[in-house]
Amino acid sequence: MVTEIKLGLCNPPEPIYLFVNQGEVDGESYVWDKFNINQDNKIPVIQRALTGYLSELQLTTKEFKGKDNLKLDIVISADELYIVRTGIETNFAKSFLLAASIVQDFSKPLIIVANAGDENTVFCNLYDAATKTKIYREWSRDLDWARIIRDIQSLLGATSNSIPEPPLTPPKLSVVPQSVHPQDLRVKNIRTLLDYPLDLVREWLQFQDVVRPSLLDINQINELIKTMCLAWAADKCDHPNHAESDYQKLVVDAVARGMDELTAINGWMQQVQAVKTGAV
Repeated sequence: MVTEIKLGLCNPPEPIYLFVNQGEVDGESYVWDKFNINQDNKIPVIQRALTGYLSELQLTTKEFKGKDNLKLDIVISADELYIVRTGIETNFAKSFLLAASIVQDFSKPLIIVANAGDENTVFCNLYDAATKTKIYREWSRDLDWARIIRDIQSLLGATSNSIPEPPLTPPKLSVVPQSVHPQDLRVKNIRTLLDYPLDLVREWLQFQDVVRPSLLDINQINELIKTMCLAWAADKCDHPNHAESDYQKLVVDAVARGMDELTAINGWMQQVQAVKTGAV
């Protein structure tokens, strides 16, 4: 993509953040907000579509009301650099990923359309910008979302966290540094999945005389993750040894074979809960 450079006065080259959020203002509905850096607030955006080139997919952990939330950042190059941010488990994220998963050439522009659904939900439709053809893939309950994200990132050739955060953020939303060590991010994402208390992680690290996981060796980090997982399972199964045995098979061994760790842990959690309810 060749972009004409306009000379003269301009705004700083900072990304425009669009937060997916259904609402209504002055009788007119909207499906996302534009973050206004100067006024430290969000401005409803009435237009429901954004045309541009998908350049990156990022996973970003954000703290909100004392809890960590995993966000999907959809980075779009257009007249400006846009970042569409939504929760990783939202209908918008999943419908976007579903359609994007069948795109093979991201050198062509796409149209991202946000559509309001029932009960404050927002869905995403994806179109080929040149032909205006809708990109569609059949929904399935057995989709591997982690693999879909990795496959799209692989095609884009961009997996780094290189997009800067806005200098100001809305109230109660704190910025997580983008240059996070991979092992710190690994522990943080797993802790978020398990909803494991941050204070307990800090206490565990203090016993090791460190302040963050990346200062540990890989065996110690693996032990921390196992500790968090088994603590999560402690009140969910009658036989802790079974949970630990399944953890070895469904997580440790599966990751060694190449499975995504978050996906493996999520599968193990479902297995533990299924055994508890007698479903298996």
